[in-house]
This record gives sequence, structure tokens and C-alpha cells, in this order.
Amino acid sequence: MPKRKQSASSAPTIDPESLTELALDLRWSWNHSADELWAQLEPELWALTHNPWVVLQTVSRTTLQQVLARPEYRSRVETLLRDRREYLASTAWFQGSRPQAPLTGVAYFSMEFGLSEALPIYSGGLGNVAGDQLKAGSDLGVPVTGLGLLYQQGYFRQAITVDGGQEALYPYNDPGQLPISPVRDASGEWLRFALPLPGYKVWLRAWQVQVGRLRLYLLDSNDPANPPAIRAVTSELYGGGPELRLRQELVLGIGGWRLLRALGLDPEVCHLNEGHAAFAVLERARTFMEDSGQPFDVALAVTRAGNLFTTHTPVPAGFDRFPPASIERYLRRYAERDLGIGFRDLLALGRENAADPDEPFNMAYLALRGSGAVNGVSRLHGQVSRRLFRGFYPRWPEAEVPVGHVTNGVHVPTWDSAEADALWTQACGADRWRGTLDTVERDFCCVPDAELWALRGAGRQALINYARERLAQQFAVTGASEEELARVREHLDPEALTLGFARRFATYKRPNLLLHDPERLLRILNNPERPVQLILAGKAHPADGAGQAMIREWFQFIRRPEARRRVVFLPDYDLLLAEHLVQGVDLWINTPRRPWEASGTSGMKVLVNGGLNLSELDGWWAEAYAPEVGWALGDGREHGEDPAWDAAEAEALYTLLEREVVPAFYTRD
Repeated sequence: MPKRKQSASSAPTIDPESLTELALDLRWSWNHSADELWAQLEPELWALTHNPWVVLQTVSRTTLQQVLARPEYRSRVETLLRDRREYLASTAWFQGSRPQAPLTGVAYFSMEFGLSEALPIYSGGLGNVAGDQLKAGSDLGVPVTGLGLLYQQGYFRQAITVDGGQEALYPYNDPGQLPISPVRDASGEWLRFALPLPGYKVWLRAWQVQVGRLRLYLLDSNDPANPPAIRAVTSELYGGGPELRLRQELVLGIGGWRLLRALGLDPEVCHLNEGHAAFAVLERARTFMEDSGQPFDVALAVTRAGNLFTTHTPVPAGFDRFPPASIERYLRRYAERDLGIGFRDLLALGRENAADPDEPFNMAYLALRGSGAVNGVSRLHGQVSRRLFRGFYPRWPEAEVPVGHVTNGVHVPTWDSAEADALWTQACGADRWRGTLDTVERDFCCVPDAELWALRGAGRQALINYARERLAQQFAVTGASEEELARVREHLDPEALTLGFARRFATYKRPNLLLHDPERLLRILNNPERPVQLILAGKAHPADGAGQAMIREWFQFIRRPEARRRVVFLPDYDLLLAEHLVQGVDLWINTPRRPWEASGTSGMKVLVNGGLNLSELDGWWAEAYAPEVGWALGDGREHGEDPAWDAAEAEALYTLLEREVVPAFYTRD
């Protein structure tokens, strides 16, 4: 971005408030130009947290004043402030290419947002997509407002015992240590409001997160006016039982839409990122009734045209469903008093068969009935979703069920390494991801092979350095000796082919397919002339015993002397670890049972850093696979949970590694 000269009178005042402006804008999570500033304030804390706001809150005032007194530091802060303000004031792609667009606002509802490890209100893929879409919306200038929940604990943190057992930890999300700030009303008061629930009301506080040009608003029930049980409504992500989940979804959907109204926002489009937020459909219709005097059926017909439902679920069991008795307890009064409809009419909105009194209330069905457009998250998932929802269109051919697809993508600047960013900038320009991409492929093909291979080597070395230190920390916690820690820091080889497997440990993802024949895997790993190494990470849900057993199985394998230096498991998989992995591995492996990976995006992040994929023909890879970008596993058909097919695919996986992947890595000109 070109720099403009400023007179001394117009230069920004450099004080702690200037650093606050930078620290509270999560643009730093993808624009890393300020990283060195935070590292100078508290190097160790910055390395551990990558949270500028924590660094700024923790550093002593004396140290802060001393650092701000350095001319070079002040000059750098001035430049960053100027760049940020120019970014916010500049005309982005949306305004430049659609100057007459009638769209002025999109409300994006999601149960989780994965923006940064500094804001741990995410679990996995759903949150990663939501976070990347907000960042892309900021870069492109799309007028999006995010709506979510501020969890007091977020998703669990993972610790691994010596024998491979998973322990779930729930550290408190101290709002004062998170890069967020309270939402203030016109009088300067903290914006809070009450949401009536049966027999009581829950007071909700509003927080805001600056994401470049956009804002994400978060609701929090941890208000002193609430009794302890109600303060815990936003206690943790995907924790507790069905009643807690129902309460959270009421807060997200109904509370989220009321927050928009309190802020004076009236978006034309309401985007439901999964069915968790489907109650926003009802509240949007209710506010239309309030504004227009129309009955509910008219209000729903009008407002559904502006609602978009993105489903991420490939199996019926993945949809949130609640017993009719729970819906009656929490929503009968709302339906009869606020919506003006009978309770049975409300239940019908969340059922496939309205006449079945025992059918649960399905949030995806409510979202489907309340949205003018519905999409899956890959071409294959669009087909799967049409099959899942065909019962709503009994006389339609399955191929014509009105469910489309928009394949998930990633926000590349978040995931590319500094070296990759420099190479892409050199070849394609600084604004390559913020335009039409028409010339990107042609321009990047001009990069010399030697530079591409240097990028790969630098990424692999950085990952191995990071993995060794993280392993050393893990072993130190268990009381390892200095000699043992020294040996740990020699694990892995910077010149060896490095495979990565990191995702939720669930049976359908088959994280242990590589362990089907442990002896064959050892032979692949320990080939003296063509060694291979594997870095693993991932969490199993605390209630998923089978997933936790698969982690233990890997640890049993890693303890074998022949595997110890070639395979490592890095606990507590989060966005920071994911960033290091996708920047460093040579080959990303993904082995789900088709078609249960709705999309997946982690393998996309590898590509921009010069890595390749070896993945099941499922999700995004089913449409993106080409021989020049990796290898495909499977025959493109569904085989369910057939153990014989699992064995056949394990055999195919080993064969691809032995005959194609390893030779391609080591025999290069």
C-alpha cells in the first residue's frame, strides 16, 4: 500500500491508546505487520499467546513507556496506524464493482467463530469457515455483521496423559484478556437487554469484536443480574445437555435479532450458518409483524425471501433436535402471544411430518422452511443435502430439490506463511486475493522451481522447530528429565517427507486408517534412503469414547522405539497449531468415510504454502482433485462402515505412499 507523507501536525499521537486501536482490531490475525511490535513488548508472552491485547494488558507501564520512547518503534506504530486507517477508508472490491448494489447489510449468525486463538469461541470446521468468511468480507468490503455468543469457557482444551488418555480442561475466558469491548448505547451505557424465558428472564450483555471493516457482536449471559444457573447459559460451546443447547440457540437466534434491532441495524439478508440460529427466522418475522401489522404467515412469507440457510451436516443425526415438551416449555407463550399462532403450528415448522406428535423439533427443518435459499458446502454435499431434504418435496425428482451448493473456501492471508506471502506478492501483487483472480494462475506459474522448493524447505523447518518446542513443553509437564527433553528436541528430520493429519478424532473421519497395518507403516516411516515422518493433532469430544480410544491407539504406536522419532502427536489442536501445520507439511492426509465430510477446508490451506493433498474423494476434494495437486483415495462411491472397504482403502493408502508420494518427493530434478 503506498505511503503518504504526513505533516507533524496531522501525524497520529503515539501513546498506549494508539496501540489499543491496533490490538483491538483482529485484522492483526491475518495482517502480521505488527507482530514484531508485540514481540518487543513481551517476547515470551507473545510467543505463547499471539494475543496483542493480552500483551498490552500485561506489560508494565514502565516498559511500555520505555518502548514508546524509541523513535524507530514510534515510527513503526505511526506507519501501522496510517495503513489501518487507509485500509478502512479505501474503496474495496464490493463498493468498486457493485456501486449501485441494493445490498446494504448481511447478518451472519453462527454458533462459533474461529477468528484467532486469542478469542477461543470456536470448535472446528464450522467456526473456521465463519471466521474466514468474516475476514474475507472485510477485505472485499461486503457489508456483513456477525452475530454469535461469548462463551465463558469456550470449547474444551486438551491435555494428554502419559498413556494417551485425553483430559478435558475448561479455562475461563476472562473478557478483560480477550480482544473485545462492551457495546455502548447512545448514552454510553453498556448495551444489555432481557430475553424472557419460562418463569424468568435472562439478561444479555453485548460485546463487539472489530474484524477489519466488519464487526462481530457477541451475546453473554454472565450478567450479575442473572442467577448462577442463568449466567451459565453461555458457559461453554457444545457442552451440557439438550436444554442448555436449546437455551443457547434461543439466545443466538432471538436474542441476536433483537440485538440488531437495538443497534438500529436492518439487514436485507440473514445468513444462518447451520441450523443453530434458526430461531432468528421466527424473530425476524415477529419484528416484521410489529412494523407492518401483518399476520405471521404473511410476515414469514415476506422475510423468508431474505433468509439464507447454509447446512454443513451430511447425516440426519447431525441436526439439532429437541423434544416437543422442551419446545412447548420455552416457546409456547412466544408462539401464541408474540407470533399469534398455535403451538401446533409452531411445531409443524420444525417437523417433516406435522401430524406426528412424537417427532422432535428439528432446527434444520425450521431453517429450511424459513429460508428463501438453501445451500450445502460442496458440490457433493449439495447432492447429499437434496437427498436428506427430499421428504419436503415428495413429488419432485431428487435432482430438482431446491438445495444448491457453495463450496467452502479459506481466507488465504490468514493461512499463508510469511515466506509464502512474499513469494505470492512478488509473483501476483499485494492485492491478488481482493480482485477477480483472472491472472493469478498465469502469474504464479512464472515462479522458478527453485524458489518453490525453497519455500517448502523453509516451511518444513519452521514446523519442525515449532513441533520440537511444543513437544518439549508437553514432556516437561510430565516431569521429564533434561536428558529426555534434549532427545525430544531431536525428533523429526528437516529433510524428510513430512505428512500431516489434524482434525477432530471421530470414527467417521477414520484417523486410524494409517494404523491398519502398523508394521507396514513403520517400514514406510523408516526407509533409510527415503524416510517419512508424521505429525498428528486433534481432539475427541469429551463424550466420544471411541474417538478418545483412537488417540490412545496412536500413543501406543508412538511409544514404540521404531516410531518415536518419526511420529509425534501435538495436543490441544487450536488455530495457532493449525497455522503452523498447514504452513509446514509436505502432504496433508484426510481419510473420511464418503460422503460424511461435508466440505473440509484444512487441505485448501496447505496448497497456498506449497503442500499437496492425499484425500478421500469427499467434500471439496471430490470436485477439486487433479493429479497435479495431489492424490485421491477411494472410488467415488459410498461404502458406509464396511470394515472390508476400510481395509481396502488402508491398502490403497499405503500403496500410494510407497509407489507415488515418496518417490515424487525424493526423485526430483
